[in-house]
Amino acid sequence: MSIQRVPTGIQELDEILRGGIPVSNVVLLAGGSGMGKTTLTLQYLAHGAEQGENGLFLSVTEPVQILERNALEYQFMRPEFFKKGLVRLVDLRAVLQRMGMGGDTASGTALDGAALIEALEAIVKEYKVKRLVVDSITAICQRIESTGRIRDFVFRLGLSLSQLGCTTILTSETPPRELKYSMFGVEEFIGDGIIFLSELERNNDLVRTLQVIKMRGTEHSRAKFMMDLSEYGISLAPLLKKFGEAKV
Repeated sequence: MSIQRVPTGIQELDEILRGGIPVSNVVLLAGGSGMGKTTLTLQYLAHGAEQGENGLFLSVTEPVQILERNALEYQFMRPEFFKKGLVRLVDLRAVLQRMGMGGDTASGTALDGAALIEALEAIVKEYKVKRLVVDSITAICQRIESTGRIRDFVFRLGLSLSQLGCTTILTSETPPRELKYSMFGVEEFIGDGIIFLSELERNNDLVRTLQVIKMRGTEHSRAKFMMDLSEYGISLAPLLKKFGEAKV
């Protein structure tokens, strides 16, 4: 039986994944600040909008007005996507208010993980969301009181998202130049897939890289690729080909 896939809209990444992310997978997009997580997720939502699929971006820390302004700087994002509701930008404060949890998103205020999951389920169903982005799972976990509750929230969130029928990308903040996929050590276990963004130094320059660590439901390359960011989005090139490195 053929696997249903969700193309990301990034040609080389879709080739790595043999056509795209398997439908309903929950993917952890891990990387440090400035590695391209927001660009990748916006391009993913914009490609869905081009196919008539509803997408939602839940922003935990960045105001949606700034996010929309920055998103429209890219050639792949069109204003009509927002006007038609094909791409919705929602901040955590609005979700909390919707569930009667108050709008306080201060870092010192504990978050009710179960209520947040319930809120996400309701929004996904209401707007018939096919592509979901949560930016970031790290910021949400920082609002939960204890490691035990973080672990419980992470596993419940993963189960809930996989049953909603949408394909989800959760961004995860990681320390720079460290081979870590999460801050708390449990977030990676939520995922059907892990895409890791990092950087390496070549000829006195820092080069962004992308590597698919795992992806359930499909074969994929585990090679590391050079990643370039521009107003047109993300493009990838094999590191060996780009830099002429010899095989070890």
